[in-house]
Amino acid sequence: MRRAWAAAVLASALACIAAAAQTLAPYDAAVLVSASLAPPPPDAAWQPVALPDDSAYSRPGRDRTQAWYRIGFDAAEAVAAPEAWAAYLPYLYDGGSVWLNGALLTHMPENTVALRARSYRPYMIPFPSALLHAGRNELMVRVAPSPTYPVRFAHVEVGPQARIVSLYDRRLFWMRAVPQITVLFSLGVAGFVLFIWWRRRSEVLYGLFGLAAALWGIRTLNFIIDALPLWEWQWWRIAYHCATGGFVVAMALFTLRFAGLRRPRLERALLAYWAIGPLWFALQGFAAEPLVARMWLGGMIPVGVAIIALSFWAVVRQRTLLSAVMPAAMAFAVLVGIHDYLINWDSGVIGRFFPDWAGHRIYLLHYGSIMLLLAMGGVLTARFVQTLGSLEELNRSLETRVADRERALAANYARVAALEREHAAAEERQLIMRDLHDGLGSQLFTSLSRVERGDMDGDQIAAALRACIADMRLALDALASEEHDLGAALGNFMFRWEAQLIEAGVRSSWAIDVPDGASTLSPHAALQLLRVAQEALTNVLRHARATRVQVRLHRQDGMLALEVEDDGCGLDVSASPTGGRGMGNMRSRAQRLGGLLDFRSGASGTCIVLRLPIAA
Repeated sequence: MRRAWAAAVLASALACIAAAAQTLAPYDAAVLVSASLAPPPPDAAWQPVALPDDSAYSRPGRDRTQAWYRIGFDAAEAVAAPEAWAAYLPYLYDGGSVWLNGALLTHMPENTVALRARSYRPYMIPFPSALLHAGRNELMVRVAPSPTYPVRFAHVEVGPQARIVSLYDRRLFWMRAVPQITVLFSLGVAGFVLFIWWRRRSEVLYGLFGLAAALWGIRTLNFIIDALPLWEWQWWRIAYHCATGGFVVAMALFTLRFAGLRRPRLERALLAYWAIGPLWFALQGFAAEPLVARMWLGGMIPVGVAIIALSFWAVVRQRTLLSAVMPAAMAFAVLVGIHDYLINWDSGVIGRFFPDWAGHRIYLLHYGSIMLLLAMGGVLTARFVQTLGSLEELNRSLETRVADRERALAANYARVAALEREHAAAEERQLIMRDLHDGLGSQLFTSLSRVERGDMDGDQIAAALRACIADMRLALDALASEEHDLGAALGNFMFRWEAQLIEAGVRSSWAIDVPDGASTLSPHAALQLLRVAQEALTNVLRHARATRVQVRLHRQDGMLALEVEDDGCGLDVSASPTGGRGMGNMRSRAQRLGGLLDFRSGASGTCIVLRLPIAA
């Protein structure tokens, strides 16, 4: 892969050399400072000059005045061949016009009373074949004056148009297409990152990165905007200086935060310095721009050097590969920023060592800043990935801890449930034991005492024993099911009583509809319900003289309702309004369970209704 890239770079370089070798690139020309809009005559005061020309060095004091450049070349090859020729100008910042052998070829936008022009694009000027001479030809270029910068004139190349196109397209791509792509990319990234920061205001680094990307996208418009009306141009220059200085300040703040330094005074000082340049320009207008661009922007160089120092300090402190990315990118960006500053204001410094390079006037800060933004984005992306990894590890740890806690809680819950079951079982046993003591035990004790006194005959003893056995069976039915199934207890109860009722000549019908919530009544509650039913059926056999009895168990208004209805003679309510002792026992049992007991009695029979809460 590396060999392929090296081969591609070498091939591109050889192609450039070959194209340059096949074109004419005269280094010697003549210059004339003149305000004339038409080409000066040959006998005017032309002065020899070497190309490229920087008027700040070749004619100080008159460096911002209009100048004419005269370049001679031999086009014998163009006349002999049908191939079209053209001239290539890498730049003509403030516009002007191009003439060939006294004929106007083209005119570029230039500064007027109502218009400001400043273009960084290259120019390719085709030559009409009719204007070319077989011998010597003269190309004359009028360079319009600049209100801000010295007049600079490029090294012009002349040759076949097919060879000139490659030079023109290459510089047009780097000076025009790349800035356009950069603007779209920077503003898109800025919008995305600033949205993240807006959603998470604590992530200051994302906010600074988004601000830097947005400012650099705005600043890069300088390579795209060629001309504007005067009042729009002034506002544009204010925005340009705001974006340029703001980008450097945003870089400085980003580096401070990335290094873990919080210096509020220093941050406020940087923000104040950022505001000085645009305010200076806004208050004094175009006359202040040279000083603003030279002095105020020049003051950003120490800020950049300080940023580099802080970045390397962060590397020493953090000792990670990630922390070394920013210093490298910052150092490169500051170096190319110094390069561009010298190209703009003192190109002779670079020209002493690299004269050809200085003549091309290629601005590198644009690409250095792109690398810096990519480095910032890479750093934030790496931090984001690390944070995701930490969160995943934290989630795994939390999941493990939660699972352990859930197991511990489940074990505790199981222990508590077991204790509650044991406690409930103990309470049930106590209630049943008390009930047996008060019921079966008391009945047996009373019967035994009467037998010992001789107050009971055999039939009475047999009846007492039958009552005790019935009471014992009720208790066994209530406790028989391990799951306290009321339906099973009712089945046993119905089986015994149906036989007794048939034997007594009473027809019975049973309608048992046990709700789900009532199928697991506690043993004590089930025992009390069965005893109420037993007492009611006993009354039917002893007192009602009934021929039919109906037993219904169902859900009614959120409660469990037991109804025992006969067709007997009814109760004498006038003799006992409360229904007698048996009815009082049933009512007492219902109250202990939080329920109600009611009865209706008349000539058509008696109906006893017990209502219990489902959760009894």
